[in-house]
Formats: sequence, C-alpha cells, structure tokens
Amino acid sequence: MGFGKKTDYQTSRVLDLDASYNNIIKPAVEAANYECVRADEIPHSGNINVPMFEQLLTADVVVADVSTYNANAFYELGVRHALRPYTTITIAEDKLIFPFDIGQIAILKYHHLGEDIGASEARRMTAVLADAITKVGARAQCDSPVYTFLSKLKPPVLVQDEIKRAAQALAEQSPDAAAVTADQPTVRALMDQVEAAFKRDDFGTAKSLLTVVRSMMPNDSYVVQKLALATYKSEQPNKVDALKEAEQLLLSLAPETSTDTETLGLYGSVKKRLWDETKDPADLDQAIWALQKGFYVKNDYYNAINLAYVLNVRGALKADSDSVPEVAEAIADFVRAQRTRRKVIGICEAALQPAAPAPAPTGETEFWIDATLAQAYVGLGDEAKGDEWLQKAKAIAVPKWMIKSTEEQLAKLRDLLKKSPLNRIKPRSEG
Repeated sequence: MGFGKKTDYQTSRVLDLDASYNNIIKPAVEAANYECVRADEIPHSGNINVPMFEQLLTADVVVADVSTYNANAFYELGVRHALRPYTTITIAEDKLIFPFDIGQIAILKYHHLGEDIGASEARRMTAVLADAITKVGARAQCDSPVYTFLSKLKPPVLVQDEIKRAAQALAEQSPDAAAVTADQPTVRALMDQVEAAFKRDDFGTAKSLLTVVRSMMPNDSYVVQKLALATYKSEQPNKVDALKEAEQLLLSLAPETSTDTETLGLYGSVKKRLWDETKDPADLDQAIWALQKGFYVKNDYYNAINLAYVLNVRGALKADSDSVPEVAEAIADFVRAQRTRRKVIGICEAALQPAAPAPAPTGETEFWIDATLAQAYVGLGDEAKGDEWLQKAKAIAVPKWMIKSTEEQLAKLRDLLKKSPLNRIKPRSEG
C-alpha cells in the first residue's frame, strides 16, 4: 500500500492511507496473531525495494490495499501473485473503480471518509480482515490468478528456503546482527521526525530528513511533495534558490500532465512566490495555470483561494494601463477572482458541515478552512467577517508558520485590492 495522503486519480479524492493502516490493517493483523510490517517500517539502508521484494516473497500473509488506484501497490500485488499461489488478501476502499484484469480477485471493501475512517467502520473492517487473515493463513488455497490459470507453475520454494537459511546463518555467525538492524532507520521513524520538525518550524531539519527518505523511496510522490514544501520554506541558501530547488523537485512529478492536486497546488504556490521575488511574467502565468488546473480537477478550496489571489496580482499589473484591451483583461481577472472566492465560501462551508457519518474537520485541516474563509471574505471586501474567521483560525493550535503564511497573504491581498481595475469603471450619469 501507499503511505501518507494519496490522490485517487479516478475520483480526485485525497485519502489518508495511514488512517487505513493504523485503524484497520495493523489492528486486524495483530488480532490474527501475526506481526504486521509495512514497507516504511522495515529497518534498512538504501533503496526500499530490496527488503520490500524480499518481504513479498517470504511473508506468511500479504495484505494489499490498492485504494487510490495506486500503481505501485498494484504492481507489488502482481509480484506477490507471481511468487506465491496463496495467502494474499486484497482490500480497497469502496469507491475505487476496479480495473477489468483484477475482476476475478476477491476484494474486501471498506468505507473511507478521506481524512479518517469512522470508528464503527474501522471496527467492522478490522474484524472482517482479521477473520480473512486467520483463514488464509490456515489453509493452502490458491488466491493468485497466475497460479490459477497456469496450474502447472511451481512457486520459487527453493529461493525462499535459501533466503531463510541465509538469514539463520547470519544470525548464528553474528549475534549482534539484530542490534545492527535496529540501528538502521525506517521510513516511518524518519517521517515521524519530519512531522515533528514541521511543527516546530524547523524546515532545514525536515529537508535533510526528507532527502534521506527520498533516497529510500525515490518514486513516492508524497515524499517529493513534502520535500518541496520543506525546501522552499527553509529559504536556504536564500529564498530564490530555495524556491527554484523546490520547483525542480515538483517538475519531477510532471505537473504538465499530472492530475494530482497537491502537486499542482504546491507548484502553483512555488511559482507564485517566485513571481514575488523575480517579477518574471512567466512565473505568474505558470502559477495561474497550475492553480486553475488544480481547482478544475478537484474543486478544492486550497487551489481556488490561491487562484483568486494570483488573478488579482495579474489584474493589478494592468489596472493602470492606457490600453483599453489590457484594462478589460484586468477587469476580467478581478471579476474571476471574486467569483472564485464566492465558490470558495460554499466549498469551505460544506467542508465544515460534512454529511453524516463524516466527522467535522479538526486541527490543521480546520485551520486551513478557517484561514481560507478569512481570505475569501477579505477579498470580497467584508473585513469584519474576514477578521472573524481569522481569529477562529488563530485560536487553533497549529505551527506558527501556518499563521504567518496566512497573515502575509492577507496583507498582500489588501494591497492588491487597492489597485482594483474596477475603479476605472465610471457609473453612467443620471438624467
């Protein structure tokens, strides 16, 4: 399975896969009396694929969560099916659109709320999965389509035995081998340190840790996104170079063709900040393009509120022009920004009052919704409501950088609104 937050490209929803792991999978595995290990929990150095493939071969039971149409998880499931004829369980959240080629595989489904999983659903699915693990671990019944259709195929038993014998020989030769392994970092331990660094605004440390994680999981988009955020927030060696380094990291995720709204939102934010520093029109145009694409893909408040801001930036540049077409374009940008903010308010209000059984947002998610409403109302000229939402946001315990980022953008927004091209429109005289 993946880890962290991943986007389901079929539905544009973002799911927290750590919630699936911590609330369902790990409790179910342990309830069935097995040791549970996810790839990011394996102590190792170097590329994570080495111990991951070994586990796919040797693990007594493999649970594959293919939620979010995760290509890596599907590939690893295929590897497991090729290596072992049985003891593999496939699960997925219930809105996944399943590809035709896995139609013959039994898939256990659970309901995911996005940020979390409801307590009753977690209990239900944990019991279902624990029962399935207990049953498949107690019988040698084929669940691999490879061995089902190629009935004469023999699994690589000898290779498996050699690996076990090698591990036993290593333990006999070096009693301290287990201690050495324990000293090797796991991805999960490093990511826990990353989150702690973000919470104390220590972006340099977060960047260093994420650089190590990326060497272990070079193709994981979530890691690259977090590294890009830490990089530009670190402002090292200086603000512009940090932004350009973050830009290159995000370009490795191909924003031109990506529908990952987190990638597009981060890329748009980086280009927006580059514009602030360089005043290069290309940076501003790219920011508008990325944020607009992200908003259209997901209809989310994060991309939308930043899109409204950069539209105001571009409109303000042409507001004082003597060219009628440029003034018209400036007015169009300001009108689009206002319309986008009205949509943002509706999106945020719906997010704050989700339909049952989804829980109301809390913590950092609630902060960003409140902060976004503050920007939306200030942008629409309602300072009183804007301040009301800002104070609600600031009352939530979050890292200082989040509050600072919000207040900085609000200050810049107020300056932009003073340059509104709508002031160039003269009302028709009466009589």
